[in-house]
Amino acid sequence: MTSAQALYEQKRMSAADAAAMIRDGDTVVVPTGVGEPPALLHALSERRHGLRDVAVSQILPLRKFAYLDPETRANVRHDAYFFGGATRAGGQAGWVDFVPAYFSELPMLIDRGLSPADVVVSMASPMDEHGYFSLSLAPDYTMAAVRRARVVLLEVNPNVPFAHGDCHVHVSQVAGLVESEEALFEVGLPQIGAVQEAIGKYVADLIEDGATLQIGYGGIPDAVVMQLQHKRDLGIHTEMIGDGILSLIESGAVTNRRKTFMPGKTVATFALGSNRLYRHLHRNPALEMHPVDFTNDPYVAARNDKLCAINATLQIDLLGQCGSESLGHLPYSGTGGQVDFVRAANRSQGGKAFIVLPSTAKGGAVSRIAPVLSPGTHVTTSKNDINYVVTEYGVAELRGKTASQRAAALIGIAHPDFRGELREAARKLNLA
Repeated sequence: MTSAQALYEQKRMSAADAAAMIRDGDTVVVPTGVGEPPALLHALSERRHGLRDVAVSQILPLRKFAYLDPETRANVRHDAYFFGGATRAGGQAGWVDFVPAYFSELPMLIDRGLSPADVVVSMASPMDEHGYFSLSLAPDYTMAAVRRARVVLLEVNPNVPFAHGDCHVHVSQVAGLVESEEALFEVGLPQIGAVQEAIGKYVADLIEDGATLQIGYGGIPDAVVMQLQHKRDLGIHTEMIGDGILSLIESGAVTNRRKTFMPGKTVATFALGSNRLYRHLHRNPALEMHPVDFTNDPYVAARNDKLCAINATLQIDLLGQCGSESLGHLPYSGTGGQVDFVRAANRSQGGKAFIVLPSTAKGGAVSRIAPVLSPGTHVTTSKNDINYVVTEYGVAELRGKTASQRAAALIGIAHPDFRGELREAARKLNLA
């Protein structure tokens, strides 16, 4: 038995024993999405009544664990980096708090002690012969938390791929190892309707052969992906890799050959998709998973020429301010990496930053292009960063335009039913 194997055996334990290492007042950092370890978080939930003032910090939780309970918030609470379906209702009701931050800066906040990280719990691949585990599903801010934490707990699962990149943790860094064989959480492609397809075509027509892509999550970004399979020599430098990107790789549209930074490599910080996607990550020399302060750093990502960033928003005003993370004052998602990649694409030679949205909401009753943002809306992408805005009615290119030119361009891609009242509002705002 090697020394790494001996350490593994010493540190192997039950989920309950591992969760017992969490102390009152600790902040437990959990990776994005599929990186969350269910056995460990169920064990934390089971012992929550005996804890006090424990916080769980995570982007995009996928399962509603029992600790997500307003009645036991004083025991274990959730402090969201980004809301998902499991936490959105709690955020809007006020018993789930949140940390405003750019995705790219979360590792820095952790490294500097501005955002606490006492314990890390994460899914991990089986250990290799050198004693390393791969946190392939989401190295994101988790690698920074591993450096900072008092206790690192890994849920080792044979279904987790061993990926290349800066996503590896040595057994000597780990306090407890819990083994599980539960199937990984799978997320299917969103439903795509006629509106999403129309928006996708406008964006796809503006993406050149040889461009490098960052593609966010949602129906419209995936509608773009579906219309790119005839392109040639696309590259990928993104935060999330999903089944949409996998389909581009499998079609031959993505080769990464013409990337000007890390040519030949698909680069991402978390995976969210099917088992087919997770298998694609396993020991794939053409793919690397890296922390988010690398993938999303605008200066790093912009080293890719023709970087095209595709992200969605909920509402935009006539100056181009995007409210992408709240419904008025009510939190809905989070800042995430939208601004990171908008700024990266703006810096990139030949880059294009796309913000996409349907022209209306609530079955056509409300225009998503508004004179001003709804009161309390959290501004995500600022008027100074915005470039291309795309609805099913066309494309407005705003960068370098005056305020009145922006208003006219945005009204031109609004739903026809709302253009008259938007023009009248623009006049009252001195934007026409």
